[in-house]
Amino acid sequence: MAKTKPPVQKNQTIELKFEDLTHEGNGVGKVDGYPLFVPYGLPGERAEVKVVKVKKNFGFGKLMDVIEASGERVEPPCDVYYQCGGCQLQHMSYEMQLEMKQDQVKNALKKIAHLEDVPVHEAIGMTDPWRYRNKVQIPVGEKEDGQLMTGFYQKRSHNIIDMDTCLIQDEMNDRMVEAVRRIATDLGITAYDEENHRGVLRHIMVRTGQATKDIMIVLVTKTKKLPHKEALIDKIREAYPNVKSIVHNVNSAKTNVILGKETHVIYGDEYIYDTIGDIKFMISPKSFYQVNPSQTKKLYDQALKYADLRGGETVIDAYCGIGTISLFLSQKAKKVYGVEIVPEAVTDAKKNARLNKMDNAEFFVGEAEKLMPWWRNQGLKPDVIVVDPPRKGCEEDLLHAMADMEPERIVYVSCNPSTLARDLKILEDRGYATKEVQPVDMFPQTSHVECVAWLERKS
Repeated sequence: MAKTKPPVQKNQTIELKFEDLTHEGNGVGKVDGYPLFVPYGLPGERAEVKVVKVKKNFGFGKLMDVIEASGERVEPPCDVYYQCGGCQLQHMSYEMQLEMKQDQVKNALKKIAHLEDVPVHEAIGMTDPWRYRNKVQIPVGEKEDGQLMTGFYQKRSHNIIDMDTCLIQDEMNDRMVEAVRRIATDLGITAYDEENHRGVLRHIMVRTGQATKDIMIVLVTKTKKLPHKEALIDKIREAYPNVKSIVHNVNSAKTNVILGKETHVIYGDEYIYDTIGDIKFMISPKSFYQVNPSQTKKLYDQALKYADLRGGETVIDAYCGIGTISLFLSQKAKKVYGVEIVPEAVTDAKKNARLNKMDNAEFFVGEAEKLMPWWRNQGLKPDVIVVDPPRKGCEEDLLHAMADMEPERIVYVSCNPSTLARDLKILEDRGYATKEVQPVDMFPQTSHVECVAWLERKS
């Protein structure tokens, strides 16, 4: 049989009508049934597109000109939106973003788990979908005149896009980054150069407490010594006396990982504080703490609703982190067991439990898939299991260990619809029925979506 050649060639310019969106938010149009994926294209639009990559079954295009625009197209308020890789959806109305995220979850459930009848609700959005991030980690570079610059990397590259403001960051984060950059430039502190593995300042990280307005600044350097340390601290405090904590982190490795192993508090406190609902949390430089606390409250309220706790239940929280979900659950449960593989996170979780005077939550370091069978043999029988795994989803061993414990309900919090769907299918085969799924928009203007799934044991 003769091989069919794609109907388009590289560098060809064509007119294309977009019919759909990918889960990353790219427009999809077809030429004689051959799909082309084009960033910034919206369904219903006709556009002039340049073909940039041709593969056997699909290709990629670049949007050159919109001939007929969709009513959902908006002007991105950010000056560097089309260069920076941080956001993907600023050209799309917020209503459409929420619809796209709901569809993304529906499609994953249908295609991967074959769960077509499970209700997937409308995504819970934000009243104001800007300025929500309480943590920024920004690389530092150098301009030709020797001035330091900060900005996120250009898409698919390590070139820094010089910028003064990021519209999804808390404004205080912007101001802190600007102050550190200016002061470090004045003191002659050099930027780290990735290619030659030389220089000093690699990243500036800022964490703010949304409710408390606490501020922590973390300076990540390649060198063990932070040049002009005292002057730097004095000038930052002079500019912003309300800074609670300044931390020096040393990362001398050739790596993309931002924080190194060595951390020193050089001014103020080891922690800052924030609250979600009625619960207070201590946040250290390395704490995993949700970046959008107001939406996290909605996410956890949904998890609590699905857990349906009446006060007498035993709950296991696998992947408990610093205890954020566990402490929410322990407000309503009789006993909560939190499991986490990162020892520092478990230490923080225990401190957070003490801080909130909650003595019905216990935290353990270990792999949940190994601890659960042992607990089961000791006679521990949970009524509810809650999981909130990383993007790669749950290990299959963990899903089997959960099913073996036979809880009445499983609440699955996910940041990746594809791995959620894959895992739901395994749990369905092990005697659980998926009742409904609630998407929550934790990261407006980006293609990411979180959701909570509710599963009940089949009788």
